[in-house]
Amino acid sequence: MHLFDARMSFPDIARDLKARMPALRGRLLANQSLAELTWFRVGGPAQVLFMPEDEGDLAYLLGLLPAEVSVTVVGLGSNLIVRDGGVPGVVVRLGRGFGEVAIEDLKVRAGAAVPDVRVARAAQEAGVAGLAFLRGIPGAIGGALRMNGGAYGSEIKDALLQARAVDRRGRVHVLRTADMHYAYRHCGAPEDFIFTQALLGGERGDPAVIAAEMDKITEAREATQPVKSRTGGSTFKNPPGHKAWQLIDAAGCRGLRIGDAQVSPMHCNFLINLGNATAADIETLGETVRRRVAEDSGVTLEWEIKRIGVAPADGTRG
Repeated sequence: MHLFDARMSFPDIARDLKARMPALRGRLLANQSLAELTWFRVGGPAQVLFMPEDEGDLAYLLGLLPAEVSVTVVGLGSNLIVRDGGVPGVVVRLGRGFGEVAIEDLKVRAGAAVPDVRVARAAQEAGVAGLAFLRGIPGAIGGALRMNGGAYGSEIKDALLQARAVDRRGRVHVLRTADMHYAYRHCGAPEDFIFTQALLGGERGDPAVIAAEMDKITEAREATQPVKSRTGGSTFKNPPGHKAWQLIDAAGCRGLRIGDAQVSPMHCNFLINLGNATAADIETLGETVRRRVAEDSGVTLEWEIKRIGVAPADGTRG
């Protein structure tokens, strides 16, 4: 595991925030390491990590938070690189208060912190078809909403009926699918919206048939993706008319290493941490892949993995 260096710290603003928000119920932690919250297991601290109790608690903090304090949201940390210098401002991580799943006839209501696979399983058990694709997305519902997550031919936009979100001023919004302005791996809802819940729709199906579909997705993932490695999922978006992994392979990047960061030999669109990589190693490897692909094919790959935070002030590798 990449260990948090105590020298990488921010001014402690947590005490002042707590004094400003006496009714806050969630945990507010100063200079909290984020590495263990990411699948890559790398990165520096959050200046303040906030874990709200529920939507009301989140709205309360955002409504009283000074405008100059930035807000960053993290979910399960699957498609995420936290840079080695950490993340200034408040990092919001939704937890148990956003972890409920409820079946409402042929609809599934899920909190933003619920893993996609758990939603797929709940739908399967209730005989709700059309959500099995969520088994193939290694993240939570909030992340799927923010990036129009998809797998195996379907995207969240195909199932979404309604989403709830809290804006930077603490106001709650209810959005229809059209309000999300979805495109491939893109959501056009305001960047400052923090999604708290989704209502997904399906159709009646046979639980056994849905289970078999999910098993096929599981088998396909395990056969073609480094699911047991420290990885961030798909690194780059598929350019129009191309597969990112094929472009990466053609550019000679399969297995390429920088430090302990490596392009997966199993699937070229996955980067993996072999053990002691830093966030800088992983991001530099990704940028190297982008450069080589552009030189080889003329295609510029776009990052699908979200990168947050700053490089260390001293310019070290972290």
